[in-house]
Amino acid sequence: MRKDNKPFFLLLTMMMTWALPMSFSYAAQDDLYDFLWLDPDKQVYVLQNKVYEKKKTFFADVGLVKGLNTNFQSTTGYHFGLGYYFAEEFAIEAIYNGYSNNDDDAYRSIQQINQSIPFVRRAVSKVGINGIWSPFYGKINTFNKIIYFDWSFGLGIGQFTTESNGETANDPNANTYIEESHMAILTKSIFKVHLNDRFHINLEYSMDHYKSKGPRISNTSNPTESWGTNNEAVISFGFNF
Repeated sequence: MRKDNKPFFLLLTMMMTWALPMSFSYAAQDDLYDFLWLDPDKQVYVLQNKVYEKKKTFFADVGLVKGLNTNFQSTTGYHFGLGYYFAEEFAIEAIYNGYSNNDDDAYRSIQQINQSIPFVRRAVSKVGINGIWSPFYGKINTFNKIIYFDWSFGLGIGQFTTESNGETANDPNANTYIEESHMAILTKSIFKVHLNDRFHINLEYSMDHYKSKGPRISNTSNPTESWGTNNEAVISFGFNF
């Protein structure tokens, strides 16, 4: 190599060292998201697009329900849900739950030891409409298997049908259940695990708020009204279409 060529190669090397990082930097601009809640000088790059998109898709779920707070009762049931994602993070959902109840050990103990009947309000059915917000999604690597999930929240309104023995709880010789209907505020949290682009599994925790009357203490007294909650867990299997 001639000595007078060395400055040329040195200049070429310097230009490549400066140009290569710039080309990689500009290639990543398409993956740049602007988060307004960050400082103005902060930039966040997306590493991977969402695998299972939900926008403009219907979903249907069927599952089992376990009641978590029914006093003196063991409550189980079934769950049906049908909904539509009109945006990636927002959906509307219609639900129906049916319930079955059995007296638990606490109920039988009071009946046998105290010779009395406790006041019981137990679930019969629930029908409602929820708005669903899905702000979180991600993935977990478990046993070399990548699991994709969504974490969503629901808020809605519905009709919660129960039955209670409030009119006869003060009479140990009579135990009659009367059906009641309540307007309820429905809230829930949903953890959805995607099996593939068609099927998923939901784990839900729901809390329903409603106003109801307590037991009649005597034949001349009027039952008082107060807010109550119905807590339950749901596991369901669903598909998208």
